[in-house]
This record gives sequence, structure tokens and C-alpha cells, in this order.
Amino acid sequence: MNTEDFRKHLHSHPELSFEEHSTAAFISEQLSELGIEHCPIANTGILARIEGKRGNLNRCVVLRADIDAMPIKELTGVEWASQSEGVMHGCGHDCHAAILYGVLKRLQAERDFEGTLLALFQPGGEGNPGGAKAILEENPFKDYNVAAVICEHVDADLEVGEIGFCPGKFLASEDELHFTVKGVGGRAAVRSRIKDSVVAMSDLILRLNTFNSDVCTLSVGKVVADGAADIVPDECYCVGSMQSFDERLRARVKDMIAHTAEEIEYKYDVEIEVDIRSGHPCVENDAQLTYEAMLLADSHGFVVKDLEQRVTAEDFGYYSQLYPSLFYCLGVGRDSGRRHTASFLPDERALAVGEEFMYQLALNILNK
Repeated sequence: MNTEDFRKHLHSHPELSFEEHSTAAFISEQLSELGIEHCPIANTGILARIEGKRGNLNRCVVLRADIDAMPIKELTGVEWASQSEGVMHGCGHDCHAAILYGVLKRLQAERDFEGTLLALFQPGGEGNPGGAKAILEENPFKDYNVAAVICEHVDADLEVGEIGFCPGKFLASEDELHFTVKGVGGRAAVRSRIKDSVVAMSDLILRLNTFNSDVCTLSVGKVVADGAADIVPDECYCVGSMQSFDERLRARVKDMIAHTAEEIEYKYDVEIEVDIRSGHPCVENDAQLTYEAMLLADSHGFVVKDLEQRVTAEDFGYYSQLYPSLFYCLGVGRDSGRRHTASFLPDERALAVGEEFMYQLALNILNK
């Protein structure tokens, strides 16, 4: 099977985070046809291994691709559109997995490298805390000296043939914020008999918004107040997220959130349950690894783009906490549309670019 057909199959059969059973079975089948050793990991993931013909086999490079899809109803209109109602590869993970498959196919045919190549088809990339954490809890690299963990992500802000890099901290950490405000509901007009959960929650959201800065973002994206025009509910609920590039600031803002909730409780005589669910750490690219990859990309005729820090988050940060890591961006063209939308459709020409660069990068690190 070629890379394009592999991608189209995955695109037609998307599965949500940690539900990638058919996806994993398909990947396993294709790897078996190539004679590539592999095993399940994190329940719905696949860990593949190819040993080189020479060198220390304990030294390895890990290539990672996420395989899960998103709860989106696809509207691309292509013949190979999603056959799963309300589920779509709207983030490009089908491309990531196909590129990794193409790289493995070439490396297995040659095996002309030193050490061991490990490949992660990772589940739960869209989840929190995500599949990376589940994989590392199994400690799959304990017998290896990991030289690098490599991952690419499609980027519609870059044209086909462009590859973007950012040494150092690239993507932010992310935490989920859950708040339940408990008051005393009742007839809205009889203010003396209620403890207004809606007003208290509104004040809380406005106070949280003041925490936003250049190095920390905080937003509330879901608010549930199940009352009526003239009825104030007993409870309200809201959910948000927080991103940061600094772990000390991250911890400090969490304390500030708890303190703010206490102030709102006192002000409105309500009770607020604060549930902060820690998510992904920052993605921090190894500087030397990044610069070497930039030089390699340039030497092979790709257009190298310097990228700024982004406040988006990725569970790849768990790997970068432990190993020299590189997360780079692969251009799929501005005509692809926006990621995480029903019409997102990466330019298929980017698959060949992504495969060639990841292949060359893996060889370059393995044979270093």
C-alpha cells in the first residue's frame, strides 16, 4: 500500500481518542505485510521497531504520529470522506500516520542505518491528559538510549514544501478548569430569598479573564446555567482552559484561581467547587536538534520557516520533558482551510514532502 492510499483509508475510517481499535488493527495489518515487528501500546496504540544493520542497537530514535480523530461532521465532499457519522480527521492525524508509515516502509526495505528505529502510532492525541502520558507510563524505552523523539504536525499557515521550526519552548502547557457554583435558586424577582449562582459565576469569569497576559492565557468556553427567564438555578457550571510557557507561573496562577474563587464565595455567599485538571506540559524543542534539522531541511531543498511560540498545546510535551525532542510543522497549504473545522483538507502533495524529510531526519540522527 502506498502512503496516499494509507492516508485515505484512515481518513475514511476515523475514530475518537482511545477508541482507535479499527485504526490500530489496520496499522498492524499493514506493518505485518511489511514484516515490521510491532506490538500494542496504551491499549489502542502501536509501537513498531526496526533494527539497523550496524551500530549499537540500544541507541534509538523514536518517530511519533498521533492517530485519533475529532468529533466533527465532515463537509469536504471528497470520495474518501469520513464514513463515521460525526467523526472526522479534522486535525491532520491521518496525514501524520501515513507519513510515518511511508518512512517505515522505506527504512524496513533498506535497514541501512545504525541503532534502532522505534515508531509510535499514538492514540489519544486530542485527549487530556493524552496518549503520550499513557505510553510513558508503560516505560517502553527503558532498555534504550533515546537519541531523539521526533514528531511533525501539519500546518495550513505554511505552503507545501515549507517546514517550520522553533528551538526551545514552542507550544504551551494546558490545563482544564472546571467550576461549579452552588447558591440558592428561586424566583428571580424575589432577590432577598436567593443566593444568585449566575451573578457569582459571571463575576468569577470576569475575574479570571484578568489573568490573561503575554505568557498566560485563560478562557472559559462553556457555561451552563439551567434556569429560566424568571428562575435563578441553584447551581451553575463552567469549563475553561489555561495555557502557559512557565511552570512556576502555571502553578502560581492555579493558586490565584483558588484564591479568587474563595473571594467570590465570600462576596456572594455561595459555594464554588474548583477542579483544575492538569494537562499537557510545554513542548520544548532541543535547540541543537532543531538547528541541525533546519540545516538538513535546507540542504534537501525544503523552505525553512522560523516559527514563533504558540499558545496551543500538545501532549508531545510529555516526551520533551524526558528526552531530546523535536516537534516541527509541515506545510499543507493555505487553501487547505483551518484545522479543527469540517472543511479542513490538507494538500496531498505534502505527504511526499513530509515523508522525505522525516526519512532523511531519522537517518541523519541514527547515523550521527
